Amino acid sequence: MPDPALDLPFDADAMLAGLKPWVECESPTFDAAAVNRMMRLAARELALMGARVETIPGRMGFGDCVRASFPHPNPTAPGILVMGHLDTVHPLGTLTHLPWKREGNRQYGPGVYDMKGGNYICIEAIRQLLKAGLATSRPVTVLFTCDEEIGSPSTRDLIEAEAARHAVVLVPEPARPDGGVVTGRYAIARFNLRATGKPSHAGARLADGRSAIREMCRQVVAIEALTNDDVTYSVGVIGGGQWVNCVATHCDAESLSMAKRQADLDAAVETMLSLRPTGNDVQLSVTRGVTRPVWEPDAKVMALYDTARGIARRIGFDINHQSAGGGSDGNFTGAMGITTLDGLGVQGAGGHTLEEHLLVDSLIPRAKLMAGLLQVV
Repeated sequence: MPDPALDLPFDADAMLAGLKPWVECESPTFDAAAVNRMMRLAARELALMGARVETIPGRMGFGDCVRASFPHPNPTAPGILVMGHLDTVHPLGTLTHLPWKREGNRQYGPGVYDMKGGNYICIEAIRQLLKAGLATSRPVTVLFTCDEEIGSPSTRDLIEAEAARHAVVLVPEPARPDGGVVTGRYAIARFNLRATGKPSHAGARLADGRSAIREMCRQVVAIEALTNDDVTYSVGVIGGGQWVNCVATHCDAESLSMAKRQADLDAAVETMLSLRPTGNDVQLSVTRGVTRPVWEPDAKVMALYDTARGIARRIGFDINHQSAGGGSDGNFTGAMGITTLDGLGVQGAGGHTLEEHLLVDSLIPRAKLMAGLLQVV
């Protein structure tokens, strides 16, 4: 099978130079204006490459999305959807603590690994194919979304509608630690909890109050103790009270459960929704938040993986595959039965931390892998 991707003139320094303004355009999910600045940056680059670019207005208070369609000799054929998110978990100002900085083989920066680096190598793969006059096997559409880091509450319908018009979905989320790709993802559910106590003056009438914070702390310990081999339970956000001299009336928390099988997640949902307060003098409410369905690989996914592995071997490396925790928008497309391959982005580590970095020597082989896939799938 011919593979001109092997000869495309990818340049790691050039890719880093192009990626730098993307990483330095901070885009935390909850800041719609910041996300939109990033979307405009990406939209302009895609337009300069010759794509037909559309900005899809955001909703629910979140940012916009960008869809870019590239010309193709057979534009009505079911195409390839390259799908990534441009929001990050890092708040504005993170560049002060995690600046764009290269140390040897490591390139640091907020979102450089999850997942602006992966998005950028996809853009570069398309750019190099266009410059070389090499047609992709199918029409290619790029979809960049705004809220993946919080479960895609405002974009799931858009993702599913767009994916339904395509034959293949490629997701440049970070590669697995060994450089492998993702052929399935665990199911994930989020929950919002609120404890309600009884206020009182913490100095003069402490015994008259019932602390919502204390109740939530008890719940957190009990929830996390539910973790077993089938399902994980964790609480990642908590906040309550307003004045230190008042017994807290309210305390809120957000919890996440993850399971390899949908039935196990469904059971976890029932468990979470059945939580009760520890006493009659406090209240507890639990509501279900966004959910990602389990994505289990089928024969078409495994065939796509085999194709990717063959390309990688011709480039000079190998890739394993696995189902993975940590959701992505690939959960949605994979669960729909659309042939999806995830984890095609850069290698690195430290996602969601101040040690986030990509490995520079992964840029060229991963870009070649993407270019090869775009030519043959």
